[in-house]
Amino acid sequence: MPPFELPSQHWVIASNNAGKLRELNALLAPLGLDARVQRDFAVPDAEETGLSFVENALIKARHAARLTGLPALADDSGLEVDALEGEPGIWSARYAGPGANDAANNARLLEALAGLPDERRGARYQCVLVLMRHAADPTPLICQAAWEGRILTAPRGTGGFGYDPLFFVPDQGHTAAELDPALKNRLSHRGQALARLRAALEGKPV
Repeated sequence: MPPFELPSQHWVIASNNAGKLRELNALLAPLGLDARVQRDFAVPDAEETGLSFVENALIKARHAARLTGLPALADDSGLEVDALEGEPGIWSARYAGPGANDAANNARLLEALAGLPDERRGARYQCVLVLMRHAADPTPLICQAAWEGRILTAPRGTGGFGYDPLFFVPDQGHTAAELDPALKNRLSHRGQALARLRAALEGKPV
């Protein structure tokens, strides 16, 4: 397949989430791109009015591209819990209410799952990345990936962010918050989605 051609090696990352930016920068480093965050251009957060990860990622990428004139990369991601019919989903960052922090969101999730046995605590992280060459790009690059796990009854580990202390990865025997950052970046939903995006930029099978 031909590579996804960009008009510039300078990008804007359509996010101000510190945890996401830390992971995205580590994952983008091998591409040798000049990726700067939207706050460097005084771009405010977009209003996420979509009803899916894809819709919200498109909204954020288009918003940043329009205000900067640069190619824009947006990430929309979150946690889906089977017993909660996919919640918190697109509301993961504000599950406990507007302005909620990670501790409050984790506490609400534990409360919602209280008393459920391990076999009913299945969950996955979802990530959708959207790369738009410009604000009117009719064919943006969209890459999606999921990371399967289950929700513990108490947090473990101090790394990562979001629901990582509760997200247990069975084949690793640890929560996402206990994993070495380099290993997490390789295994995670965001790492997998970035690998697919990198393949598309290099013209390799996605």
